[in-house]
Amino acid sequence: MLQGKKIIVFGERDDITATTITNCLKTAGAEVVYENTACFV
Repeated sequence: MLQGKKIIVFGERDDITATTITNCLKTAGAEVVYENTACFV
């Protein structure tokens, strides 16, 4: 479904981190070009 798509990932420190989202997207075939986990308060 996401094969060949380039993705930018933003995660949230207290909820779902960017690393977790990245791992899911890579499993689906996406290429993550940037990932960042931040605290949105």
